[in-house]
Amino acid sequence: MFNIGRKHLVHIVKYRWWWMALTTLLLVPGIIAMIYSCVTYPNHAPLKVGIDYTGGTILQYGIEEKITNKELAETRANLEKEGIENPYLQILNVNSDQQKNTKSEIQSIISVRTKFIDKDSNDTEKITGVLSEQYSNPELMSVSSVGPTMGKELFKNSFIAVALAFLGIVAYLSFRFRFDYALAAILGVLHDVLFVVGMFSILGLFYDVQIDGLFITAVLTVIGFSVHDTIVVFDRIRENLRYYSKKMSFGEIVDASVNQTLTRSINTSFTTLITLLALYFWGGVTTRDFVLAMILGIIIGTYSSIFFCSMLVDFWNDRQTKAKQLSA
Repeated sequence: MFNIGRKHLVHIVKYRWWWMALTTLLLVPGIIAMIYSCVTYPNHAPLKVGIDYTGGTILQYGIEEKITNKELAETRANLEKEGIENPYLQILNVNSDQQKNTKSEIQSIISVRTKFIDKDSNDTEKITGVLSEQYSNPELMSVSSVGPTMGKELFKNSFIAVALAFLGIVAYLSFRFRFDYALAAILGVLHDVLFVVGMFSILGLFYDVQIDGLFITAVLTVIGFSVHDTIVVFDRIRENLRYYSKKMSFGEIVDASVNQTLTRSINTSFTTLITLLALYFWGGVTTRDFVLAMILGIIIGTYSSIFFCSMLVDFWNDRQTKAKQLSA
């Protein structure tokens, strides 16, 4: 049996309409941005998609020197100045076979991903020129392209992956909890995904941020984290109901249960955010958007499990109580 005191750090149920208003403020800008994007983008997508889904070209250059993340960021800025749209740069490891196939002893390989380069374009020459100015004797090792058809197939597969993950969670929650708990957790997952997608839609409109395969990975991770945190809160509510349903109101039990799990939720999220923030500021440009999606997802997942999902359960219980009183 748990110690369920009446002095709480945070009063959840007392200010539940304020939490619902805050939730609305968090979601509405992203929803507006997604609707606007669907209307204005040629592919009518709610997000600005990268070359993983639209098709593109990958060029790999062998460099005779070691490259730092700072130098890579400078290269990206220089490519954008030359008119190369949204180049995605990455430093690859060099193996012995790659060194045998080159004219010089390369120390690094720069992978440059950009929009689809056709035969009539001079973008390859522009990219080579930029790298030649910054590095000594860059050697073009390979060029490969992903056509728009393949990009659409990848987008479809990504959507299927998210849908299957969501359906699996729905099935688990329906089995684990009663209907109102399961519905609240499912709406919490939708809430978190909608917030992250909406924020990236805004970033796409104002800062030209594009999504790729890593973004889908981040969304799937956010879904798992959101459900995990919500289940912890619901388990505590369900456990406290067994012992205190006759002594306390449902709202008081929800308040106490959330406060019992509050420290655990904050500590878990905070330690995760420390790692993610380190990756965001010092992990390099190539993974920054992925880490940003994770940071947003962790923050909103913690918020929704405490201030959104638990409030939905309380609202549902009030509705059931009033319905019973009217039928009596």
